Amino acid sequence: MTARVVAITGAHGALGSVVAKAAVEQGARVALIDHGQHPPPGLVEACGAEALTLGGVDLTDAAAAGAAIDAVVARFGGLDVLINIAGGFTWQTLADSGADSWTAMFRINLLTATNASRAAMPHLKASGAGRIVNIGANGAVKAAAGMGPYAAAKAGVHRLTESLAEELKGDGVTVNAVLPSIIDTPVNRLDMPDADFATWVSPVELAAVILFLASPQASAVTGALIPVTGRV
Repeated sequence: MTARVVAITGAHGALGSVVAKAAVEQGARVALIDHGQHPPPGLVEACGAEALTLGGVDLTDAAAAGAAIDAVVARFGGLDVLINIAGGFTWQTLADSGADSWTAMFRINLLTATNASRAAMPHLKASGAGRIVNIGANGAVKAAAGMGPYAAAKAGVHRLTESLAEELKGDGVTVNAVLPSIIDTPVNRLDMPDADFATWVSPVELAAVILFLASPQASAVTGALIPVTGRV
């Protein structure tokens, strides 16, 4: 990953911040893109002075996504990797949900990845070894009760991954997705205090797979939906 330019959406979150730090440790130059205005304490310092921080970016707006990617390219002179982590979760049964829940999950999980990927495509093609890594969900392979809005949106991410991989396979750009189970984050621990946290996948474990897919060594892997489920 040495000197590769990596743009990470949802970079302020529990997974995004771990991926960003790990990418920097591997020698990457990173852009931290997030809807939130301010990164968590210590993230910018950990990523170094060269890192670009772009807060307050609404990736559900195509123009805003394009402006963010343009800012990355202006800062670093190009773009090699896009990691689409921006997303969200809700648990609602169909009986208790309305159209707003389904629309929100679509916009937060699928539209963000779509807009960022579209904006990044010309620059990833120019890289010669461009990479897109999306975050799908193991729960979208077979959805449980109450998972409808979220699983439907993440299933859309899976299909986007496969379709875009085919679209870009002649351009030296690979497109893959990781499919985590429950990620071991503080929020998930609060929501499920009686669970066995040891069975969940850690952000560090997930980041390792993401960064492999983002690396030049993963040039033969594209269109893959890779379960990273820990021991769930």
